[in-house]
Formats: sequence, C-alpha cells, structure tokens
Amino acid sequence: MTDTPETDPIEAAILRLVAAAPEGRSIAPADVARAVDPERFNRRFGHVRQAAIRLAKAGKVTILRKGKPVEDVETFKGVWRIGRA
Repeated sequence: MTDTPETDPIEAAILRLVAAAPEGRSIAPADVARAVDPERFNRRFGHVRQAAIRLAKAGKVTILRKGKPVEDVETFKGVWRIGRA
C-alpha cells in the first residue's frame, strides 16, 4: 500500500472530513474510523492514527491536543483531534 490518499481510504476519509468541517473546527479520530468501517470502527483507531501522522508529516493536516498542534506527531499521547493544516 502506498501513502497516497487516492489508494488509502482512511487518508481520503480524513481529508474529506477535515475539508467538510466548519472553519476553525477539528474532527475526532472516531469519526474517521466510523466513516471507513461503521460496523467495526473500534478496530480502525490505530490505522487512523498512522494515517493522520502521515498526513501531518506531509503538511496536509494538523494533529491537535487540547486545541493546540502537537510538538511531535510521532510521540503524542492522550485524546487528540485532526484539524486543517
């Protein structure tokens, strides 16, 4: 699998949901997981995290903790959200 949103449905879902969110608002990783696999979304959380990290490194999204961008996208912990870059 490549790291392009065209071939990764999770990355595509992240980009679509972030674009659809109102200006200044972020999306929850659970929303992405539900969009990709509504029946077993809880199994997708790790995949959503990895896709969000790839997109953040590419400068396409921002990973947020407590409303602020995380310092290191590889090592953040706790509750997080995804926002526009």
